[in-house]
Amino acid sequence: MRIALTGSSGKLGTVVARELRAAGHEVIGLDLRGERGPGFVQVDLTDYGQVIDALAGVNDQHQGVDALVHLGAIPAPGIRSDVATFHNNMTSTFNVFWAAVRLGIQRIVYASSETVLGLPFDVPPPYIPVDEEYAPRPESVYSLVKTLEERLAVELVRWNPELSITALRFSNVMVPDDYAEFPFDDDARTRKWNLWGYIDARDGAQAIERALENAPAGFDQFIIAAADTVMTRPNVELVAEVFPGVETRGDLGENTTLLSIDKARRLLGYDPQHSWRDGR
Repeated sequence: MRIALTGSSGKLGTVVARELRAAGHEVIGLDLRGERGPGFVQVDLTDYGQVIDALAGVNDQHQGVDALVHLGAIPAPGIRSDVATFHNNMTSTFNVFWAAVRLGIQRIVYASSETVLGLPFDVPPPYIPVDEEYAPRPESVYSLVKTLEERLAVELVRWNPELSITALRFSNVMVPDDYAEFPFDDDARTRKWNLWGYIDARDGAQAIERALENAPAGFDQFIIAAADTVMTRPNVELVAEVFPGVETRGDLGENTTLLSIDKARRLLGYDPQHSWRDGR
């Protein structure tokens, strides 16, 4: 496929671009910053005119795309003011989705966030492991935007039944250089904010490719995390210490992720291959 990738210069985006190209896809990066040359177009996603023009075609770069991967955003709460975060992220996502619809691009995969699950879990989750079955519980403006983006996608596919939009609720993105800081066993509360989860960027790219290949028309959302936690301490011990009284469902496993990826495994064919325990 020829794939437009917003946020192509970000931490996850650079890995996604590399991995999709290695898999044989043509990737057109769209971002405010990036290396000039084939496969990259400088675009301000808050400007609808720039977005729809870049997706429609750019000189000798391309004359339209088959699919869209939308990662471009202020990537976390607390980086910019709440108002700036809302205006940038909500406007960018609407512009990207609306331009894709207008141009007839029918496959969209985009970065939602684990934060819609209720992070940083100062209010405990309803049960552990968490999954996609309970309603979003945004606890920041950043997460509120992610929740609204999912609702936007629901309505767009209702209006356009042939459209496929997949929201990937990525956990905390890591690359191999980050693993020198692992594990976080000294204090269970240091990483309790996302139930000790993470995602290797390479597996994030795999999840995107699986969604592009396998997601049907309509909207769905998936938690995307590594298969394990950032800890060597056993899950039962961690949950008992930090979230006493919270319902647990099934076998928690020794160090199995507490951000359930069962749905992504079942419906997308997602199969994480990388762990900090491998040391690379």
